[in-house]
Amino acid sequence: MIWLSVVGFLVAALAAGLIVRWGREHAAVYSDSMPQRFHLGHVPRLGGAALVMGTSVGWALGVLQSVYWGDPGSLRLDFWVAGWLVVVLPAVIGGIAEDLTQRLSVRYRLTLTGASGALAVWLLGINLPRLGWPWLDAVLVAAPWLGIAIVVLAVAGLPHAFNIIDGYNGLAGMVALIVCLALAHVALQVGDRALAALLVSTAAATGGFLVWNYPRGMLFAGDGGAYVWGVVIAMASISLVQRNADVSPWFPMLLLIYPVWETVFSIYRKAVRGVSPGVADALHFHQLIYRRIVRGVFHDDESRRVLMRNNRTSPYLWGFTLLTVVPAVLFWNNTPLLMAFCGLFVVSYVMAYLAIVRFKVCLLYTSDAADE
Repeated sequence: MIWLSVVGFLVAALAAGLIVRWGREHAAVYSDSMPQRFHLGHVPRLGGAALVMGTSVGWALGVLQSVYWGDPGSLRLDFWVAGWLVVVLPAVIGGIAEDLTQRLSVRYRLTLTGASGALAVWLLGINLPRLGWPWLDAVLVAAPWLGIAIVVLAVAGLPHAFNIIDGYNGLAGMVALIVCLALAHVALQVGDRALAALLVSTAAATGGFLVWNYPRGMLFAGDGGAYVWGVVIAMASISLVQRNADVSPWFPMLLLIYPVWETVFSIYRKAVRGVSPGVADALHFHQLIYRRIVRGVFHDDESRRVLMRNNRTSPYLWGFTLLTVVPAVLFWNNTPLLMAFCGLFVVSYVMAYLAIVRFKVCLLYTSDAADE
C-alpha cells in the first residue's frame, strides 16, 4: 500500500508541475471580478487533471498487484476498481470542462455529478443499508428506494460541497486528505484493506497536488479537483458503511459535517435573501475568517501580501475540521455520540458565524483597512 501511495504522489506532483508550466494560458479565463477570488495574477485551475492521473495510476497498480503479482499486500483489489473510475468520469469531465471554459452552468454540472451518483448505484451496487436508528432502518427496509436516493444525493452533492470550501490555498485539499486518511484508518480497523488502499492512493495524489497548491498557490484544484474528492469520498463513505456492519453511518457524516453544513447553511442563507443557490458570493465561513480573523500582512509586493494572507486562512479551517475528525475516528461505532457531535458542530458553527458577522470576536482585527 505504501509504494502505491508513493507512485500516486509522484505522478500527481509531476502532472501538476507540467500543468503549472504549460497551463497558464487557460488561467486568464477566470474573471478578476468573481466574488470568490482572493488571489492576484492568473493561476491554472486544472489541478483536478493531476488528481485524476495520480489516483488512477495508484488504483491501477493496486489492481495489478492483487491480480497478477500475488497480492503481497493482501489488498484484494480486482477489476471492479475500473467501475469506480467510470463513476468518477462524468463528474470530472464536467468539472474540468468548467475549469477550461468557465461556461458550464451549475445545472449541467449538477446533472453530471448526479449521473455519477446514478452510476454508483447501477454499476457498483452502492446502497445505504441503515441510518443508525432502528425505526429509521425499518423505513429503509420498507422503502429501499430511499437508500438509493440518499446515495445519489450524496455522490451528486458532496463534490459541490468541496467546491464551496475550495476558497484558499490548501483548504479543500487538506480537508480531503484528512478525511481520506480517517476513512482509511477505520477501514483498516474493520479489515477492509481494499477500500483503505483506494483511499490512501487518493490521499497520496492529493498530497502531490498540494506540493504546488500550498503555500505557493501555483495551481488550483478547480471544479475538477473538487469533484474528484467529492465523488470518491462519497462512494468510499457509503461503501464503508455498506460493507462493514460495525461502522456507524454517522461516522462519515461527522467526518464531512464541515463541507456538508457549509453547503446547507449557504443554501439557507441565500434563500433568505431571495438569491439562487447557484449564485456565488463572498459570505462563506472561510471568507469571513479571511476578512475578520486573519491579520493583515504588510509587504511591499501586493501579490505577495495577498498570497501570505491567503495562506494564513487555511490553518484555521484545518483546525476546525480536526474538531470533528478526531471524535469521529475515536467513536466510529458509537451512533448516539457521533450524532451528538454533529449537533454540537452545527450549533458551534452558527454561533461562530454570527459572532464574526456581528464583530464580536475577540480576535477581530481591522485587516480590511490594511488591504485598502
